[in-house]
Amino acid sequence: MTLYTFVLMILLGLPGFQPLKGQTPVTVQNIADIYIRDPYILTDTKTNTYYMYRSAGSKNQKGESVGGVEVFKSKDLKSWEGPYRVFTVPENNWITGSVWAPEVHAYNGKYYLFATLNSDIQWKKSQAGWPDYTFRGTQIFHSDSPEGPFLPFGLVPHTPMDRMALDGTLYVENGIPYMVYCHEWVQVADGTMELVKLASDLSAPEGNSLTLFNASAADWSTGSVHKAPLPTSYVTDGCFLYRTKTGKLLMIWSSFMEDDYAIGIAESVTGRIAGPWKQQPTPLFNQNGGHGMIFKSFDGRLFITFHGPNSPSGSERAHIYELEDTGDTLKLKKEII
Repeated sequence: MTLYTFVLMILLGLPGFQPLKGQTPVTVQNIADIYIRDPYILTDTKTNTYYMYRSAGSKNQKGESVGGVEVFKSKDLKSWEGPYRVFTVPENNWITGSVWAPEVHAYNGKYYLFATLNSDIQWKKSQAGWPDYTFRGTQIFHSDSPEGPFLPFGLVPHTPMDRMALDGTLYVENGIPYMVYCHEWVQVADGTMELVKLASDLSAPEGNSLTLFNASAADWSTGSVHKAPLPTSYVTDGCFLYRTKTGKLLMIWSSFMEDDYAIGIAESVTGRIAGPWKQQPTPLFNQNGGHGMIFKSFDGRLFITFHGPNSPSGSERAHIYELEDTGDTLKLKKEII
């Protein structure tokens, strides 16, 4: 085994190498002191621990930037130990750029990382006043532990190769796993929410994607106006599914309301993941914070976490609010401080 191979195995966390176990934590921090965008909190009943995941870059052997994921651990949602490295994008992956919106789901006895990977690969010429058309997509990785190492099923994304796609999340209906993801507004102007069936082990998509709705379907999603001839743009971000105590299937998702990042609620008319979906008129949160997810505490209370403010860069923090499930919708209660 060469030195390069040895180092690479440690970075990727391949079987036989557990660099995260017993790793000395960098520090114990209050959640108000941790920089994070798109926070995701896993309530792990096996370890009685809360895990909060965030994006984290690193350098490979060539000094090039590669994407990755870190995790913080907590017993009370206030003090967090870490960060610990749980994932580094494999160097032979389809792209190795920055990671966005990492989520870790417990499913059938294993743990699955849903990660949006970015690249500098351009599809077509950029135009003034509009972001570059660069390739990104959601890829799923697997592990036996919430602390990783997370390994790939293959080298390509689970979202379609002809789409700028991001923010994939897991939903299981009648024992069938699905991924809901966002078709990026940069490519289509009016972003969409998409649904695709997954293989039983989440290793690959099965069939074509179904469009659930456009960002402009919500009255509160006012979009962003650009100079002509560019169209008004509407963002779809941060989807997460939740079924209420009366059986209604809701989706929280983010867009912009009068230039502020916000969280809205969509409702499946049929109660099924395929919809059709209608938009509830009042956003859940509209004070320049978003990309939320919902979880339960170990004592059974319902919570939402999201990042805010959305800018300036470096000021983003995870905010955790208790939620009320009314049966028809969700309402914010007090924030945990």
